[in-house]
Amino acid sequence: MKFTGIIPARYASTRFPGKPLVDMKGKTMIQRVYEQVSIVLDSVYVATDDSRIYETVEAFGGRAIMTSEKHRSGTDRCEEAYYKTGEKSDVIINIQGDEPFIKPCQIEEIMKCFDSEDTQIATLVKAFDSTDEWDVLMNPNSPKVVLNDKNEAMYFSRSIIPYLRNIPRQEWLLNHVFYKHIGMYAYRVDVLKEITKLPQSTLELAESLEQLRWLQNGYKIKVGITTQETIGIDTPDDLGKALDLL
Repeated sequence: MKFTGIIPARYASTRFPGKPLVDMKGKTMIQRVYEQVSIVLDSVYVATDDSRIYETVEAFGGRAIMTSEKHRSGTDRCEEAYYKTGEKSDVIINIQGDEPFIKPCQIEEIMKCFDSEDTQIATLVKAFDSTDEWDVLMNPNSPKVVLNDKNEAMYFSRSIIPYLRNIPRQEWLLNHVFYKHIGMYAYRVDVLKEITKLPQSTLELAESLEQLRWLQNGYKIKVGITTQETIGIDTPDDLGKALDLL
């Protein structure tokens, strides 16, 4: 089975313009992501709508694809980029361009989900730690996921799911394993083509989570469980904290 990794990267960002090109101790953020992904995958591309990002990737020896400025999501950008690569792959892995500390084992975990021929789409989750503060669990920017017994996603929400009735909030993490969503996706090529044609769904609009569009339309999302924490960089403050880890 052939896997291709695609890293969507836009220059425009409300909270952090030019984020993919910020310097992280001698390398741009997008280069650090690209190099981490390339440890596991031979076929890796950056999909961008900005010539500065394209030229930066080419300069460090990576492969980049120019895509439309009109895409609503990274998934849409991945679909266009894949067909422009000319690759003949079975599965496309959509890797966040703002997570320079992504671990190769996380990519391997999502690849394992396709050991089953029934897997259409896959993603990753990580369990909240039982010692986490209540605010960490409640954070709407860290979507929660509930799984069925086949490790398929039943629902994603910015709210805490499930609700533990008759248990004090302070004890929820001691009485149940809650999962946070790790924003990496993988799709079979034919499924990727189908889901990018779907209109936005009511649940997606309510929660502002595109994966709910797929669930609402009957697609199944296989879930791999990772123990590795990810460090996304959304703001200049996040960058400062990340640089301390290098």
